[in-house]
Amino acid sequence: MIHLGEYNTLTILRDTEPGLFLGDDENNDVLLPNRYVPEVFEIGDEIEVFVYLDNEERIIATTDKPYIKKGDFALLRCNQTNEFGAFLDWGLVKELFCPFKEQAFKMKKGGWYLVYCFEDEVSNRLVASSKTNHFLSNKELTVQAFDEVDLIVSHPSDIGMNVIVNKLHTGLIFKDDIFQDLSVGDRLKGIVKKVRPDNKLDIMLGKIGYRSIEPNADLIMKELEDNSGYLNLTDKSAPEAIKETLQMSKKNFKKAVGTLYKKRLIEIKDDGIYLVE
Repeated sequence: MIHLGEYNTLTILRDTEPGLFLGDDENNDVLLPNRYVPEVFEIGDEIEVFVYLDNEERIIATTDKPYIKKGDFALLRCNQTNEFGAFLDWGLVKELFCPFKEQAFKMKKGGWYLVYCFEDEVSNRLVASSKTNHFLSNKELTVQAFDEVDLIVSHPSDIGMNVIVNKLHTGLIFKDDIFQDLSVGDRLKGIVKKVRPDNKLDIMLGKIGYRSIEPNADLIMKELEDNSGYLNLTDKSAPEAIKETLQMSKKNFKKAVGTLYKKRLIEIKDDGIYLVE
């Protein structure tokens, strides 16, 4: 089956005047226009292409790589608007359409918007939506506390930054846990800090390796290992020094150090923290 809005690995069936016809194992075919035909090919070769609808609503293949595919999120630039909606640059000849009803806020030419790409059930066209929360749900979570997750920065709030978690759920990074500049559309790694009773997810930035300890403790362990088992910080260190070294608050630092000390993973001395051999 040839999947619209996705990458397909298809077989070259025949060479024609407008281009190559590619097919799947179900006798479906699609045209790869001449502008995308590789210099060297043989009938029967397999080729990976992206499939979408052209300006005349015909299914078409391309070797260009779009910035977004069906079922994904991306930050796209609005190239133009008209009485029907906005047209976004997604790296292909035909722009990606975002109808007014799918705009969280009215899009303007030149603006950048985080959108989700999906196939419209009525028109069967690929369209974009900036109402990203409509495609996310925390009703049934697929993550738990201390899981490492993939994040996409969604939009700021008064208490922090909203993020998309594993392209499935919504989460929030509180201001106290943000120690770097974040912009809408940024993709980074994070950790589920807490799962609240209403299934809301508290997220913190970073990666986790020691699943048996809390995330900030893991960050301190990594710093110790990278610095020959010594860290020139104590509970008397200035908050600014802790933030500069570990990108965490002094409160979180003291809690994490306490966790490591109880597990006998570190020694605490007047001049700093030492990794237990």
